[in-house]
Amino acid sequence: MDKILIVDDDKNIAELLKIYLEKENFATVTAFDGLEAIALFDQEQPSLVLLDVMLPKLDGWQVCRHIRENSSTPVIMLTAKGETFDKVLGFDLGCDDYIVKPFDAKEVIARVRAVLRRAQPMETEKKELVFENLSININSYIMKVNGVQADTPPKELELIYHLASHPNRVFTRNQLLDEVWGFDYYGDSRTVDVHVKRLREKLEGVSEKWALKTVWGVGYKFETNN
Repeated sequence: MDKILIVDDDKNIAELLKIYLEKENFATVTAFDGLEAIALFDQEQPSLVLLDVMLPKLDGWQVCRHIRENSSTPVIMLTAKGETFDKVLGFDLGCDDYIVKPFDAKEVIARVRAVLRRAQPMETEKKELVFENLSININSYIMKVNGVQADTPPKELELIYHLASHPNRVFTRNQLLDEVWGFDYYGDSRTVDVHVKRLREKLEGVSEKWALKTVWGVGYKFETNN
């Protein structure tokens, strides 16, 4: 049974989420401030964290940083902050989804199930892609360029892995947000551009047989010349 850590200082919201999750056969533990959240995360080792941003003692960003320094456990940010800046910050810190209050509890359940599915890929799925002077291993989250491991944050690696898994296919920014970040994104899609820019700094000129290309007015593709 998957265990969900609910972190929200609003006890009514926390209790509502607990009722809905347990009705769907999830186990739950609840924290009402950032310090308690970190202690329970370390103690309980949950399958997923529902994490409010505005918390006493330590805010949700600090809790998310702690989780990402120690674990790849999925995190869904749950907050009243809906501005693009907050969403981009959340994803840059490594959260897996972002739900803005007020929300429908049934939608939260659907998002939890979707994120857990993505966190538990099929064992038969291909885990490593190899091209000239480039290897991308999604299982170990390691990208090597010219045989040397490159410092690649999780979302950057997931993005290049997704593009390289479909060579020469063009993806729009919204498709990449949906398929890599895994949520329905409304508004500014610059987070994709930022991640592509960082990847280009690592991959530019590494090989003449492949390249990370911009398709102007559309999106991006991983182009190969076989």
